Amino acid sequence: MSWLTTPAHARWLEGETDRLLDFGRASALPGGGFARQDEQGGVQDGPLELWITCRMTHVYAIGHLLGRPGSAALVDHGLAALRGVFHDDEHGGWFAEVERDGTPRDTDKAAYPHAFVILAASSATAAGRPGAREVLDEALAVSERWFWDDEAGLAVEQWDRTFTTLDTYRGVNANMHTVEAYLAAADVTGHRVWLDRALRIVERVVDGFAKGNSWRIPEHFDADWVADLEYNVDTPAHPFRPYGATIGHWFEWARLTLHARAAVTARGDVAPTWLLDDAVALFDAGVREGWDVDGAPGFVYTVDWDGAPVVRERMHWVAAEAVAAAAALHAATGERRFDDLYTQWWEYVGAHHLDREGGSWWHELGTDNTVSRTVWAGKADLYHAVQATLIPRLPLTPVIVPALAAGLLD
Repeated sequence: MSWLTTPAHARWLEGETDRLLDFGRASALPGGGFARQDEQGGVQDGPLELWITCRMTHVYAIGHLLGRPGSAALVDHGLAALRGVFHDDEHGGWFAEVERDGTPRDTDKAAYPHAFVILAASSATAAGRPGAREVLDEALAVSERWFWDDEAGLAVEQWDRTFTTLDTYRGVNANMHTVEAYLAAADVTGHRVWLDRALRIVERVVDGFAKGNSWRIPEHFDADWVADLEYNVDTPAHPFRPYGATIGHWFEWARLTLHARAAVTARGDVAPTWLLDDAVALFDAGVREGWDVDGAPGFVYTVDWDGAPVVRERMHWVAAEAVAAAAALHAATGERRFDDLYTQWWEYVGAHHLDREGGSWWHELGTDNTVSRTVWAGKADLYHAVQATLIPRLPLTPVIVPALAAGLLD
């Protein structure tokens, strides 16, 4: 039996999408933006975070295109925050963090949350929400002017508020989400430049950094794009910049590589063979070094440069990306092994990550697969989990929200 071609499984996925969307509605704050959620779905204290608001705006653009009442208002709520409380009217771009009273808390301009502004605005535009295209156009202009390094074929990481001083750190995580954002922008705007830039990033990171390092993707670099393999060795469980190689990103890059490959083919071009070959190699490395490697099922968070586990906690987003990558590779190759792994991993998610009483997914589990809170307390957002329920039901191109807008949901 193939879960990926079974209508009954598709109905289960749809039910899980709805369960997640219902959980996340409470995260919208009356004063603007979205908050992280706790384990019961209540809003957590703390500043407004740009990446959270953007992800939730993207998620409810999905909800609107799925015909779920109330979702459009949440998309508009997110757009209002991007036009208002997060926007730097003086210097341009968006603040990474803002206090609940509207005072900027983190005024640096970073590529990671700015990529999510592009994604949120692209999704809202595809969903037909008023004012979304203007936000998208501004976000793309900011990305092009300040974050895109055409010589390197990569995005730089972080500026100060005035876009005067550029930090010397360069990161692969921000580039991964820039690929995601550019692919969405290419689909929504029809402008090929964003696909071309996404492909350049994929080539540097996947066919370059990853392939040249036994598929263990270096995440942290200096200003000359020289890898710093000891970065954060003393804080290995950092939620955004952990030491070592991050297993979940191997699956995420594999999937994004397949989306890029499909986009090239859809435009009538011949996709380079390395796109599929590298996606398979990255995926296989993630299975080999990440899944069930320490005596219990689940994916470890990070490994060292010899492939040995470093942080063994099981993050929900890693499992979600593994499921999505397996579905994408099955769509690209038709090979049964990807369907088998997809089924096995959903069984694991269902047994351990899904919180059937409180809602959403447990964001972190320990090595015994009971709830852990060392890196991620609460249930911050829905982005990875919701996408995992949709990617198996959609083509590889266009990407998620434009595909929903085009009526391509299986």
